[in-house]
Amino acid sequence: MKILVTGAAGFIGFHVVKRLLERGDEVVGLDNINDYYDVNLKYARLAETGITWEGIEPGKLVRGGRYPLYRFARMNLEDRERLPELFAREKFDRVVNLAAQAGVRYSLENPFAYVDSNLVGFVNVLECCRHHGIQHLVYASSSSVYGSNDKVPFSEEDRVDDPVSLYAATKKANELMASCYSKLYGIPATGLRFFTVYGPWGRPDMAPMLFAKAIVNGEPIKVFNRGDLSRDFTYIDDIVEGVLQVLDKVPGGDGDRRHEVYNIGCSSPVRLMDFIECLENALGKRAEKIYLPMQPGDVYRTYADTSKLEREVGYKPSVTLEKGVGEFVGWWRNYSIELT
Repeated sequence: MKILVTGAAGFIGFHVVKRLLERGDEVVGLDNINDYYDVNLKYARLAETGITWEGIEPGKLVRGGRYPLYRFARMNLEDRERLPELFAREKFDRVVNLAAQAGVRYSLENPFAYVDSNLVGFVNVLECCRHHGIQHLVYASSSSVYGSNDKVPFSEEDRVDDPVSLYAATKKANELMASCYSKLYGIPATGLRFFTVYGPWGRPDMAPMLFAKAIVNGEPIKVFNRGDLSRDFTYIDDIVEGVLQVLDKVPGGDGDRRHEVYNIGCSSPVRLMDFIECLENALGKRAEKIYLPMQPGDVYRTYADTSKLEREVGYKPSVTLEKGVGEFVGWWRNYSIELT
């Protein structure tokens, strides 16, 4: 298959691209390489797939030196000229849309970045899928759509109309937009509500990277809500296998029945303090902690009910927290000097 992966220089996108290439798919990667966090990490991910920064020009497809079936272009999702041209020229079979402005707290500071990428950009993707016969669109939603839901585990049947951040609101809007396009134009689409993904090559603004860097450097870590939080930490390899399983299962039926939404997580929430202890053990060093109140936009806990995804797609995560944190720390020790 020929597959477009947006957000290809991002954490999940990078791993999805590698896995697709390893199984023999032809892949075009897309990313705007914005400076939400250090672009050196994004370029380092691209280099792992054979794309060197010297050859990257806006809108130009660059062939990777490591995978013959991989090409990459730097482009904004909201580019209403170049993106349709790319779809028309390349004739993709399927699309994995992982590009988005991420981060809950950042959405409080820079809301227009979320409108441009997550709303305007997503409409552009939907329009391209509509006009170019895409067989299946898989797109990133988020566990943040559940807001302050106090019912656990979180089920796809729960209400998700009370977001606590603009980021969450844009992700819920994506689900509504995809459902609308599926109903109107018969586009098969599947949304994935990701739950706290971690692992090698992760984002530096998320807890594992922030904590590891601080602990190694002897700096204090910020523990919000005084540690009384829990997250459904999910290792990147489990996430990627789930994405590929979903991509290969095109929703059937007509209209709304061609749109599905699934939780994708570990379905085994971990207390934040337990995660910190696991990270300390892997690093062989204790953390100095600063206990702070809850931050605006944060939620008390996340807990995925993944029974629908397991039943309909066959998804079942297998990586334990100890193994996943160990893999992350092993990567961190090898790459932290270059990437921080």
